[in-house]
Amino acid sequence: MIKLIDTGIVYRNPKPHLRAIHTWHPSIVVLSANELLSSFDLGQGAESMDYSTWVARSTDGGRNWSEPYRMFQDPIQATTHSARMAIMLDGSIVAIGVRAYRDNPSEGIINRATFGFTKSDVILLRSSDRGMTFQGPEVIKPPLVGPAFELCHRIVPLKDGRWLCPTNTWKGWNGEAPNGMKSVAFVSTDQGKTWPTYIDIMDDYRNGVIHFEQGFAQIGDGRLVDVAWAFHEPSGTSFPNRLAISQDGQKFGPIMPAKLSGETIKIIALGGNTVFGLYRRIDQKGLWAFLADVGQDSWTIRDQVPMWQGADANVVGGSAGNNATNLSTIKFGCPMMSLLPDGSIFGVFWCMEDNVQNIRWLRIQAK
Repeated sequence: MIKLIDTGIVYRNPKPHLRAIHTWHPSIVVLSANELLSSFDLGQGAESMDYSTWVARSTDGGRNWSEPYRMFQDPIQATTHSARMAIMLDGSIVAIGVRAYRDNPSEGIINRATFGFTKSDVILLRSSDRGMTFQGPEVIKPPLVGPAFELCHRIVPLKDGRWLCPTNTWKGWNGEAPNGMKSVAFVSTDQGKTWPTYIDIMDDYRNGVIHFEQGFAQIGDGRLVDVAWAFHEPSGTSFPNRLAISQDGQKFGPIMPAKLSGETIKIIALGGNTVFGLYRRIDQKGLWAFLADVGQDSWTIRDQVPMWQGADANVVGGSAGNNATNLSTIKFGCPMMSLLPDGSIFGVFWCMEDNVQNIRWLRIQAK
């Protein structure tokens, strides 16, 4: 039911012997059968001072890609950025992400002592010319105190006209977390101009579990489905993925087992109430694809197939005090997918191959 048709490279540092350029966190936009747009982050390291988001374009269905160009130049100095693109119902492209303030170049974006994030803004960028240029960044006022937010998902436009931004609250630099660390979705009813409300999705922080790097989709009957990486902060280990379903688009039901042993995970809706997903599996090697049929209060996994097995399962694990360091040593992940006009799936993810981190693409059939 799942078949890998083809794979290749969106971007790889062409001269790793001359300079260190690695990649992370891709997103993908399908403009037509032949024209695709991918954004991804480039930098010397996972928290380096030159970390920023770039864009590449394909005009032959994803087989070949242009040289990347920077998504935007920030007028504020000593900042780094990461953003994810999505195509809206009107054909415009919107990117949501984080601007991290880097006032101390000797520190990363995560405090190794507290697992807290540096001072940051949630930012929005827009393109009306098929991703050739992006306007912004606009600074978003979040509907709750993070004080920081982890943004590893694109905006999801819903059938009722709302835009949802799946994210999760994150500690501030000194470890403050007034709302815990929980997965939520910002809600906008004016095409991203304001985000005055939010929906709680998964919250188990009282038991030390953070739900993040979630996958989010609206299925055929209008329900919302969310699946997340469940990370136990006190032990520094990952639990099996978890699932939550919203029947009315306003409130999510209880946290349930997703029946997947993975970490970072993304899903898209296929026909009816079926979803397709990609995730970094931890009980077996590599990036895996799956199909799931969503029932009223659970889902049924009906197929799983490896898509790439170039690195070990890479369970984060380790002591609590090393959480940030352990997360920064992951060798692959952050998949994102979109449907092509012929019904096949085009996915992207980052991975380390021959000691260089690339953006790799996958073309997949699933039914």
